[in-house]
Amino acid sequence: MESKMGTMEAIERLRNMPEIEYAEPNWIYQHTAVSNDPYFESGQLWGMSAGGNLNGSRAAEAWAANKTGSNTVYIGIIDEGYMYMHEDLAANAGVNPGEVAGNGMDDDGNGLIDDVYGWDFEGNNNTVFDGVGDDHGTHVAGSIGAVGGNDKGVVGVVWNVKMLNAKFLGSRGGTTANAIKSVDYFTDLKTRHGLNLVATNNSWGGGGYSQGLKDAIDRAGAADILFIAAAGNSGTNNDASASYPSGYTSENIIAVASITSTGGLSSFSQYGATTVDLGAPGSAIWSTVPATSGKGKNATIISSYASYNGTSMATPHVAGAAALYASLNPGADALQIKNAIMSSTTPTASLAGKTVTGGRLNVSGF
Repeated sequence: MESKMGTMEAIERLRNMPEIEYAEPNWIYQHTAVSNDPYFESGQLWGMSAGGNLNGSRAAEAWAANKTGSNTVYIGIIDEGYMYMHEDLAANAGVNPGEVAGNGMDDDGNGLIDDVYGWDFEGNNNTVFDGVGDDHGTHVAGSIGAVGGNDKGVVGVVWNVKMLNAKFLGSRGGTTANAIKSVDYFTDLKTRHGLNLVATNNSWGGGGYSQGLKDAIDRAGAADILFIAAAGNSGTNNDASASYPSGYTSENIIAVASITSTGGLSSFSQYGATTVDLGAPGSAIWSTVPATSGKGKNATIISSYASYNGTSMATPHVAGAAALYASLNPGADALQIKNAIMSSTTPTASLAGKTVTGGRLNVSGF
């Protein structure tokens, strides 16, 4: 029998009928995602708002609403290599769909042989992970997309994502020429294969203005790829002294400062009322790293975890946010994703007058 009465009104009337033992709503339940990853459960992942820390990205609130990302969304990591076989990253390691692994051929015609997980522009080979020296890139990857709910280690902003790698940083840093090649690599990969590659993470900086790099970033923008960049770690004002690549005027750039677990601007973080867009967790950030077990000939590379500081650590929280928003809004272009991230920030005293938004990353409303 149907009734035009509201549910609670009908229940109240039924409860007053002597022949009715009890009446109650037929509630609709939704499944929710709650991280069982040890570093989250222990409260150490404050950047994901573990322990209810509201200065974090509020990712835990998004997960509770079953917003955990999608394996149809790709993020490019321009950095060192990353340990794509790490126990907490392997399930989210992306591959070039145009390549056949190990056949020694350039299957997709981009001039690179077997660039399955990406390409090492510093070494000019397809081995993007070269060992424990690739800890920075691996740490970045974990904050973006370490697998969630697998009862291992840490968890990224998105539990599901696909990450690809352009390695251009080595033990002596990286060159502008190779940075340009890395940016263009992802632009070509997207246009060549139609990958849903929404952003690159750029936790690096230094040097002066480069028209070549600016043009490459603009080409990425034309392909609807965000360029998410670290503001820098010198504690200076980027409005007064430009910092690149975060300081280029390309509209697809999001420049990221670092905050602490108490909401303060990290002491090392660069800032800028007109040149740095928002703050994100960057102090005492636990994430994935490679480590060595054993010595000499018996030494092996194992999956491990470590706490790092830097705007390099803040930036991947924002890259993860881009992946999260893209997973929930498949038709959104780069500038719509950027606007969503910036317009949802939480006003933060330490960032007022220090960033464009005056706020910190908040993904809870995506």
